[in-house]
Amino acid sequence: MKSVQPGLIDYAILIIYFAFVLGIGWVLQRRMKTSTDFFLSGRSIPAWITGLAFLSANLGAQEVIGMAASGAKYGIATAHFYWVGAIPAMVFVGIFMMPFYYGSKARSVPEYLKLRFDEKTRAFNAVSFAIMTVFSSGISMYAMALLLELLLGWNFTFSIIISAIIVLIYISLGGLTSAIYNEVLQFFLIVFGFMPLVFLGLKDVGGWAGLQQRLVMTSTAHGYAPGAFTHSWRYLGSPSTNPMGIEWFGMMMGLGFVLSFGYWCTDFLVVQRAMAADSMAAARRTPLIAAVPKMFFPFLVILPGMIAIALTTQATKGGFALPQKADGTYNYDLAIPMMLGHYFPSGILGLGLTALIASFMSGMAGNVTAFNTVWTHDIYESYIRPGESDEHYLWMGRVSTVAGIAISIAAAFMAGQFNNIMDLLQLVFGFVNAPLFATFLLGMFWKRATGHGAFFGLLGGTLAAALHHGLTAPTGATSVVKGGWLGTVVHHYPSEMAQNFWAAIWAWTTCFVLTIVISLVTRPTKTDDELRGLVYSLTPKPKEEGEQWYQTPAALGIAVLVVAVILNLIFF
Repeated sequence: MKSVQPGLIDYAILIIYFAFVLGIGWVLQRRMKTSTDFFLSGRSIPAWITGLAFLSANLGAQEVIGMAASGAKYGIATAHFYWVGAIPAMVFVGIFMMPFYYGSKARSVPEYLKLRFDEKTRAFNAVSFAIMTVFSSGISMYAMALLLELLLGWNFTFSIIISAIIVLIYISLGGLTSAIYNEVLQFFLIVFGFMPLVFLGLKDVGGWAGLQQRLVMTSTAHGYAPGAFTHSWRYLGSPSTNPMGIEWFGMMMGLGFVLSFGYWCTDFLVVQRAMAADSMAAARRTPLIAAVPKMFFPFLVILPGMIAIALTTQATKGGFALPQKADGTYNYDLAIPMMLGHYFPSGILGLGLTALIASFMSGMAGNVTAFNTVWTHDIYESYIRPGESDEHYLWMGRVSTVAGIAISIAAAFMAGQFNNIMDLLQLVFGFVNAPLFATFLLGMFWKRATGHGAFFGLLGGTLAAALHHGLTAPTGATSVVKGGWLGTVVHHYPSEMAQNFWAAIWAWTTCFVLTIVISLVTRPTKTDDELRGLVYSLTPKPKEEGEQWYQTPAALGIAVLVVAVILNLIFF
């Protein structure tokens, strides 16, 4: 596909956005007086803003490009990442876990692990999480550079450097607060920038009924059941009947439980937004507020990918068609960029490009702010330079921002090994978040869990994920990045995503079992008083003073779950 030629109005929209982003950082710079201001926004942000930021922190390139790519590659089953793989966990974190995070006054997830278990557990998680954040930031950089190269003809490396510089400036100036307010802006940009794309695409394929008919041909062309691309549950009885190559147990356990709860409940990237809220009540409502628009995002980001593959399967001369990579697979990551170039005229194209760039920068900024907090408080302050002044740690936060972006640039080039960046992202989550969720689950609901059990459970779970990845590979894999790096492949999965789900299951199970066994043979080092506020059974339950029953987090959570169930039934 040749690059498109944006008009003056398109470039004007982009320039206004960049100026606004940098302006927010410049205005907020004068408020960054302490490390708490820089890393946690002084805990002063209202719930509706933290709620949108909680959602938008997950709306980076991984969401917009990755979910559209997954929609093209796997069909409507991708919606499981929302209705099964997000909503239940977001409700759980709002009702049960935020009282622990916010009430403990921990500045990060690793710091909570220190309070609950011990120093070595915190250190292990801090290092693994820091690595994960720069990988995630690099994925956002890669996706943005791909977009600018494809649509505008910009050099790939130059695009990465430009995006890195802009994020570096506004994060260094305004810290987490700058990231949060830009994430709220990005949320509205994505909604208004992508909605016309969905309408134009659906009109082109004859509406939802026309899309279903086209995708029947797509399904049969790929050797799947006729409705595999348009039914989310009906064809999960066997891995061979659906594009994701997974059965219902792997979906429910791997995605719906391990990866979902592991991400939303333990990933400091999103938890940090809720911890910036101005009260405990606001912190608990943050993920619940975010869950409402989250349920409907499949129609905004997955549907364009489904339209793209439907058009590609029946492409006519001069019509829309996704390009193929050297290995013969479609480059699914190009679904959204190519759809924008195909459907949007000048003016609307500028809005669409700005929405995409906003999502990339949000993803980069969210991961970098999580990285600089964990590095500064959980690694640098704890093990390298303890006892320094608050000004010194504020300075280190800005230095680590530079370092995090530099490492992310290297990770961006690795992302090119995958035809769907969501496959790579879920692989990283399987290594880090899957075993961590087992540790949190036992730590919060079983007071007998010990520091030794938590540490060796985390270590064992991570090694189990590595072993699984080294001995398995998706069908047709040609790179050791995708698995089989131990030299012998004992099992081939139908897809990268199926491999990721089962890697997460093995990691979680190993950590869960090891933590229990080792805890039972080691002596607890924390008294009940020390665990108060950190373990569910020893913590006073938060009370919503002056609130009607229908305004409580529990009532809001139940309402959200009911709507999620209805959506699952509609697209069953």
